[in-house]
Amino acid sequence: MEGVNSPENFDGVTVPGGNAAWRRVQLARHPKRPHSLDYIGRIFQDFQEIHGDRNFGDDPAIVAGLAHFEGRPVLIVAEQKGRDTKQRFFRNFGMPKPEGYRKALRVMQMASKFGRPIITFLDTPGAYPGIDAEERGQAEAIARNLREMARLSVPVVVICIGEGGSGGALALGVGNTVLMLENAVYSVISPESCAAIIYRDSAKAEQAAAALRLTAEDLKSLGLIDGIIPEPAGGAHEDHDAAAESLRTHLSARLSELDSLSADQIVEHRYEKFRRMGNFFA
Repeated sequence: MEGVNSPENFDGVTVPGGNAAWRRVQLARHPKRPHSLDYIGRIFQDFQEIHGDRNFGDDPAIVAGLAHFEGRPVLIVAEQKGRDTKQRFFRNFGMPKPEGYRKALRVMQMASKFGRPIITFLDTPGAYPGIDAEERGQAEAIARNLREMARLSVPVVVICIGEGGSGGALALGVGNTVLMLENAVYSVISPESCAAIIYRDSAKAEQAAAALRLTAEDLKSLGLIDGIIPEPAGGAHEDHDAAAESLRTHLSARLSELDSLSADQIVEHRYEKFRRMGNFFA
């Protein structure tokens, strides 16, 4: 393995400073890092969970429900990893199945019908790749969410709080505003999988992390997210209350910014946002 401070060549592009990106990956995966339910319990009131996709079953990897935020009714859709071994198995380590994405879409469409802003929390290594998930249409469920979220007539604020893993996160990530916590990561593939494909060696995940440009600073500079939420010194795991308060402040400000837009403007705002992604010459 190359030294952590050495530049790494990735498909013809030299990317310096691999160790910084890898440290962010480790912080995003920290076992004591606050998960979605930790934030929901601290900054929302009267949370009432909604279960099931009305087709196959309920997926505990996605938590969805109605709540109040600073006195206003909102709808929350969140990926939940679980804290201890028992919870992690119950939540499938935060890897949603098709019924989870269909549950999420059901409740988001309900929010649109009743005019409630939607807040989504991204925290997953990726969608569950098991045979049973594929048999029930994992790819179709993710694709449908992408299409239907683009059409929602209410404000959608997306917050990546830990790992934003590939389509598993993007299926809840089509928002008017996309925010990331300071030490969160968001990428099309995990560093280990990327290293296994590119370098034929998953042990080179550290170099792959730098090449993927998966940190909040990277994504903000590329115009792929709208803002970075600061964390307490040392990371969100050091002070859950302070991390939640920082998130609450930024969420409040972003919702206020979107309040002035009509339903048609909300849809157009979201459309234009994603149309601009990847255009570096305009």
